[in-house]
Amino acid sequence: MFSQENYIETLTFAALAHGEQKTPKGLPYLTHITCVAMEVINACEKSSLEEEKANLAISCALLHDVIEDANITYDELYTKFGENIANGVEALTKDKTKESKQEQMRDSIEKLLTQPYEVQMVKLADRITNLGIPPTHWDIEKIKKYQKEASFILSCLGNSNIYLANRLKEKIENYNKYIN
Repeated sequence: MFSQENYIETLTFAALAHGEQKTPKGLPYLTHITCVAMEVINACEKSSLEEEKANLAISCALLHDVIEDANITYDELYTKFGENIANGVEALTKDKTKESKQEQMRDSIEKLLTQPYEVQMVKLADRITNLGIPPTHWDIEKIKKYQKEASFILSCLGNSNIYLANRLKEKIENYNKYIN
């Protein structure tokens, strides 16, 4: 299904890159990336994805935040993991030079639509993972906006993997409990 050696090498790189970084809930950041990877692994299994495609999806899941949050460069990823993974992670990285969050999201989706489905799957899995209990400092408007963003992601990237699309749809629907 996928290479365990590849998983361990990629996870180790991501763990070192993220170092002592924490999630908003105070957990080691490794918790977030392994949850995203778990969603992707499950989708690869349910979809009977070929090993090469599964390795791309899982590697990008483990590395999806290293450029954005851990000061790793595209060139470093290219040298260590090759062009496909470097391009995938770059497409999953927000362009913080864009003025608004909306522009960043639009740009991100545009970049992802040029990538293989295996990379697009990571964005679905990331949002599935992030649609848990909202942070306590978020007001209702912020929660609604986040849910709306999730629906936008689903509408743009849902064709990449039916299993993840259904998981995200369910999470979006369940998120209503934080709005009502």
